[in-house]
Amino acid sequence: MKTIITRLFVALGLLGAAGGALAAGAAIPIEHWPAERGRSFGALQNGARLFANYCMGCHSANLVRWNRLEQIGLDEKQIKEFLIFGNQKVGDTMRIAMTPADAKVWFGKAPPDLSVITRARTSFDFAGTDYIYTLLRGYYRDSSAPTGWNNIAFPGIGMPHIFWDRQGPREATLVQTHRHADPKTGHAGFVQTTTVFDVNGNATKTETELKGPATEGLSYTFRPLDPQQARQFDSDAADLVAFLAFITDPSQTARKRIGVWVLVFLAFFSVIAWRLNSVYWKNIK
Repeated sequence: MKTIITRLFVALGLLGAAGGALAAGAAIPIEHWPAERGRSFGALQNGARLFANYCMGCHSANLVRWNRLEQIGLDEKQIKEFLIFGNQKVGDTMRIAMTPADAKVWFGKAPPDLSVITRARTSFDFAGTDYIYTLLRGYYRDSSAPTGWNNIAFPGIGMPHIFWDRQGPREATLVQTHRHADPKTGHAGFVQTTTVFDVNGNATKTETELKGPATEGLSYTFRPLDPQQARQFDSDAADLVAFLAFITDPSQTARKRIGVWVLVFLAFFSVIAWRLNSVYWKNIK
């Protein structure tokens, strides 16, 4: 009995720690992914193309077969000609040539498989699709980082910005408001730190002491040199997230469609059952 109680408290402690981590992550402003992209075959097909050309150099989707893409309007010939590299067959899973052992040597750890990434990144604070959409659009140049890149959603990220040529150069401004205590007087207040990263990743930092009450948090803005190019990349990022959401749960659309018909049937059957009940008991007092 004591062992069971101990295990229960340990489990609750782990859940509390996980909840704390999620709450801490919630301080990052998460942007909402345009969910209508997930219902567009054009967006899903563009997302599949981006995934095959940009992501599959390092990331696999081993739980998904290529022929699943027929559900988004692609036929077997299109999948073979435009998406599959090498000698894989349409019935094979979406694997990559790099082995986990090689990846560990080259990168320190194997890049994660993306088969169920939108579900894996879902938390109590935000949807996985929103998080990945923010992550893809949240890169900025940072000359102090090992890869030369940093990310709003994942500070200190190890993955470089593979879409840098599609997004184009831009300036990033991060505004961090945090509590600060003067070590001499002990007076506590809020300080606002504004860091501007230019297009080459060079940072300029300024600090301002705030008067009156304030709220801790982070805000950010980006200033692209080519706004039209940046808007096109935002659209591509939304399409890629749509595809990742699709492979996470390919049967979601069919399940919802069947669910609607089940509800219609139950409503219709309820009316019939109610009328049968009335007829059966009408002569019984």
